[in-house]
Amino acid sequence: MGPIIYKVARIDGDYAHLTNTETGEDILVAMALLPDETDEGMVLRWENFEYSVEG
Repeated sequence: MGPIIYKVARIDGDYAHLTNTETGEDILVAMALLPDETDEGMVLRWENFEYSVEG
């Protein structure tokens, strides 16, 4: 299974709502698991159990 690309749809306190760019599925992820510079509208790559900024 390859990397999964997410777009940060919304940040709600200590959690971010991420949308899978392929399937449209939404997930809720703790901000502590995301890169420090994460902001709404940003694109993230999930690979090997880690999130990184795409691009």
